[in-house]
Amino acid sequence: GIDIQKIRKRKALLKFNKKIQMIFQDPYASLNPRLKVMDIVAEGIDIHHLATDKRDRKKRVYDLLETVGLSKEHANRYPHEFSGGQRQRIGIARALAVEPEFIIADEPISALDVSIQAQVVNLLLKLQRERGITFLFIAHDLSMVKYISDRIAVMHFGKIVEIGPAEEIYQNPLHDYTKSLLSAIPQPDPESERSRKRFSYIDDEANNHLRQLHEIRPNHFVFSTEEEAAQLRENKLVTQN
Repeated sequence: GIDIQKIRKRKALLKFNKKIQMIFQDPYASLNPRLKVMDIVAEGIDIHHLATDKRDRKKRVYDLLETVGLSKEHANRYPHEFSGGQRQRIGIARALAVEPEFIIADEPISALDVSIQAQVVNLLLKLQRERGITFLFIAHDLSMVKYISDRIAVMHFGKIVEIGPAEEIYQNPLHDYTKSLLSAIPQPDPESERSRKRFSYIDDEANNHLRQLHEIRPNHFVFSTEEEAAQLRENKLVTQN
């Protein structure tokens, strides 16, 4: 990996920035209201000198807008002329402009109407399949997390307490905090919703200095002490038998 805090030279920083891009949570605040969509999307193209001339620059922007479900006519408009979902698509096009390998999506759908959220998520999944981009999708909507993720990391006060394959996390949660989150997901059936038990989590801060991530199952890690990890592995063997 690369320690980004130690990147000092502009050339190295530009190279790093080209590989990693960001989609922001607020589609209203993340776009410059004084710039047209053409210049917003082309920002990375200009910084990294990717276009050979003005014609190539314009074509790149048109292609990006088409990729995210917008048209080239949108390029000459300002952000205030678009809906929230359209603005987020503009933000996605801007992130794609430099052909990144990794995109951080920080709650990219939380500010959107429910009817629009699925469209944006499906667009991200389509881009992941077609372009091979890795997404770090930050979210609090657990049903959406399950839908979009291959692997899930659960964080509590800035620490990863559990990380593993998405299906494994949902079917076999091991950390108490993960269990409490999953137990809070509402059930569609009113009868089962009333009768099911919630899992309360109490943080044992006293032993946190002894804890680190331990692999309990293949590619399934839990923030625990050595003793807790051993107990979890033993419980796993008992369950399998």
